[in-house]
Amino acid sequence: MNALLALEDGRHFHGQAFGATGQCGGEICFNTSMTGYQEVLTDPSYRGQIVAMTYPLIGNYGVNSLDDESRSPHVRGFVVEELCDLPSNWRADGGLAPYFERHGIVGIQGIDTRALTKHLRERGAMRAVITTEATSPEDAAAQAAASDGVLGMDFVQEVTTPENYRWDPDGKQSRDWELANPTAGNDEVDGQDHYRSLPDSRYHIVAYDLGIKHNILRRFRQAGFSVDVVNARTPAADVLAMKPDGVFLSNGPGDPDALGYVHKEVGDLIGKLPVFGICLGHQVLGHALGGKTFKLKFGHRGGNQPVKDLRSGTVAITSQNHGFAVEAESLPGGVEVTHVNLNDGTVEGLRSTLHPTFSVQYHPEAAPGPHDARYFFSEFAKLIEETR
Repeated sequence: MNALLALEDGRHFHGQAFGATGQCGGEICFNTSMTGYQEVLTDPSYRGQIVAMTYPLIGNYGVNSLDDESRSPHVRGFVVEELCDLPSNWRADGGLAPYFERHGIVGIQGIDTRALTKHLRERGAMRAVITTEATSPEDAAAQAAASDGVLGMDFVQEVTTPENYRWDPDGKQSRDWELANPTAGNDEVDGQDHYRSLPDSRYHIVAYDLGIKHNILRRFRQAGFSVDVVNARTPAADVLAMKPDGVFLSNGPGDPDALGYVHKEVGDLIGKLPVFGICLGHQVLGHALGGKTFKLKFGHRGGNQPVKDLRSGTVAITSQNHGFAVEAESLPGGVEVTHVNLNDGTVEGLRSTLHPTFSVQYHPEAAPGPHDARYFFSEFAKLIEETR
């Protein structure tokens, strides 16, 4: 079936539909990762967005239930150059097209994603529609202009957990696995795969679910944390009543400036407990500390972003997914920038010099992706130890 991708500025592309039929609209962005399309699809941070993958062949290893980052996909639509109809991977439960049809996601293939990406880099992020319905490019572009964007939008309310819960209480969802190997020296074997045993829980934290990814929770558990996940509107007093060792602010979708109710509660927690934030949690923390955020021209999304640690001078290659950034000049005294993006100089990390509080804009739990930044989970544990 033919499909049309139209941007609000009139640029359009013709292609073929896959997955569900119909029409979807939202802000379009691009991701430069070569693998990890399933993690992209199920990342709540993409709520309200149409995602274009720059890597030309997508779907070649199918999808499987173990790689989901949340309970369901969150993208509004998906754009690829070429879809693989016959995935090949021993872990695969099925292909991408049936997965999209099952979840009601409209996909389009046969698109010149290089031309699309160059256009978005030059013109900036904008709204778009994908449609399989008979319409002219001009009408589709007008519908794109009338669709929801991201600026000023609070999508956190659509993705935060409705009920608080303890992550992985029986220790089955967080174990690292690897292919069976008699010489690997693993402590535990399950079926045909070896699973690494989890350490004892030494720290208890509360995680604000702004759109949290499962792999963040897995990494916390692997680092010796037990995690209670709470709704984004949970009052600071309720968090303190749980007597945690620290508080975590998760990733998530939308405009951080629209989350004043979260800024307030986080502000009430700063100075009372160690606080660590990732991605949207980093931006929320910037607001809670007195700073501001702004929308990037086209965002940072992919697994190859270079970040410099200003404290040590070391450079890490990082996985990122964000369209907003903290404004360095807005940060008050007592807050310092610790990391910067080497491509555009934007803030990638900050910390309070007055309280045990820090955050990073990128994803130390990247899966798939570089592991250069995984040490931040140990840093949070160290911070808790120092403040106990």
